Amino acid sequence: MQELVTANPIATLAVAGVLVVLCIVIFLKPLGCLLRLLLNTVGGFVVLFILNFLGGFIGISLGLNWVNAIVVGILGLPGVGLLLILQWLLII
Repeated sequence: MQELVTANPIATLAVAGVLVVLCIVIFLKPLGCLLRLLLNTVGGFVVLFILNFLGGFIGISLGLNWVNAIVVGILGLPGVGLLLILQWLLII
């Protein structure tokens, strides 16, 4: 077995390189989706923070937590509306 590795190091490096590129290609799309979700969630936190800060003057407030941030991050402005409607329905 050791003779195969030392006999042809170029073939071994080529196979290892192909395996590395294959792993990168396979895992690149899910990691991209996960990174986009993370960035949208951070954006959702920012929107919720601003809404809680400015909404205190007019009586609108939403909790600043991960669930709300993910909803706002994925749905955007309609997510804020959804959370406000859910809060109104669950309180009344």
